[in-house]
Amino acid sequence: MTYRIEFKRSVARDLRRLDRSHADRILTKLADDLPSLAPSCPELTGKFAGLRKFRVGEYRVIFAILGDVALVTRIAHRRDVYRD
Repeated sequence: MTYRIEFKRSVARDLRRLDRSHADRILTKLADDLPSLAPSCPELTGKFAGLRKFRVGEYRVIFAILGDVALVTRIAHRRDVYRD
């Protein structure tokens, strides 16, 4: 199954904080790989239960699968992504 990718509004803020080259790389990888790989991405536990992570180098894309949609909720460096 192929998933449609959607973004929360707050993801635009996350992307603005990144270098342009990193943001472009992440968005390209999301468009190319996430639609088909979404169900095989690792599920998170604890306060992030129900979400999944997609790795793009040193960055993590946190998303939820809602029906046929992969809803991206956060994009950040791996050291910061799990902080509130």
